[in-house]
Amino acid sequence: MTGARRDGRFRVVVTGIGVKSPAGNSLDEAFATVLSAKSAAAVVPHLVEQHAPVRIACQVLPFELESYITRRELRQIDRATALAICAAVDAVRQAQLLPGYAPDRVGVHLGTGIGGLPSMEAITRDYGEAPMTIPVHSVPRTMSNAGAARIAIRYGLQGSCTTYATACASGTTAIGEAARRIRYGELDAVVTGGYDSAITSVMLGGFARMRALSDRDDGPERASCPFDAGRDGFVMAEGATVLVLERRDTALARGAPILGEIAGYAANCDAHHIVAPRADATAATACMTAAIADAGLSPGDIGQINAHGTSTRLNDDAEATAVHRCFAGQAPPVTAVKGVTGHLFGGSGALEAAIALVCAERLTVPPVANLVSSDVADRIDVVGGAPRSVAKAPVLSNSFGFGGHNACLVLTPAD
Repeated sequence: MTGARRDGRFRVVVTGIGVKSPAGNSLDEAFATVLSAKSAAAVVPHLVEQHAPVRIACQVLPFELESYITRRELRQIDRATALAICAAVDAVRQAQLLPGYAPDRVGVHLGTGIGGLPSMEAITRDYGEAPMTIPVHSVPRTMSNAGAARIAIRYGLQGSCTTYATACASGTTAIGEAARRIRYGELDAVVTGGYDSAITSVMLGGFARMRALSDRDDGPERASCPFDAGRDGFVMAEGATVLVLERRDTALARGAPILGEIAGYAANCDAHHIVAPRADATAATACMTAAIADAGLSPGDIGQINAHGTSTRLNDDAEATAVHRCFAGQAPPVTAVKGVTGHLFGGSGALEAAIALVCAERLTVPPVANLVSSDVADRIDVVGGAPRSVAKAPVLSNSFGFGGHNACLVLTPAD
């Protein structure tokens, strides 16, 4: 059967991708930037004005918001929600999604780590002492589910509308759970992905107190360096990536563009510490192993790995251990997008899954930005310096979040 695997589950394909990111505002643009290994980190003026403890971040490249969203609606939504809507518009347009589907058979599943936080901070600052003067749209602006709800309303999508909050694994979780809904026939299509925009002095202050951020204000372009021996923390970023997922048989029947396939997914929890990963990486190893098995594959079938790679000492070390164990010391080449984009929190996993699909299709592993000397080379093969050519094969994309949330996807290029 063209639509189902031998186990009877419907195959799930990607038919549209929208990107709003520090690396670019389309998938091709973002991939080209990642391939160049040129960091998007820079000093952010409003962080300087607010005397933030760390003043570098990766912001979404400028684009015309009002070509997507009316001025009236922009006043009613948080920046994170706006980015999610814009990415969804691009994805739905590419997929040509709406004709032929009953509204109650199409869902919206998004992930966000801290959606609505900037608006909440601003409202508290400006109106905290006079609560009865708070603007009428304050609550809708700060709701973490606003992105999914706004997209569903815009397109009249009446299937399940769900928001996942698994910290930095949120986007990956959303995509994986959306794929499951389609696999088992609950929905025919899902608009899914992840988003966040929380570049504020308060948020930077919190992470700085935890010593999780790089503080290289004098050299922002070198600050994010996943798996490099000199890494000293992540660089905060913002952005949104939205994918349209569909049953393969119905996508083919309507002539939709097939960009790739969500072949496997797994999620679990370290159940160890609220911010630190397990040093032995047992749960992360199990998550990768389960995602590969869910795709009906073995570790040797994976051609490359898109790592979570935050550029923090503990997380990179634990992930290297997990990859080494999952692949029994024979891991394929590893890359990490955050060297270029910074850490988009709930938006990271979706952007990295989209980039991973392009990598698999173009038989290329991008180099990790700012990789000078890897201290995990005894366990994994981190690509540095220049892109590396590989054979056509599935790709594994990892996401790990505070709270011990682990989520992994196996993606395959289009047939």
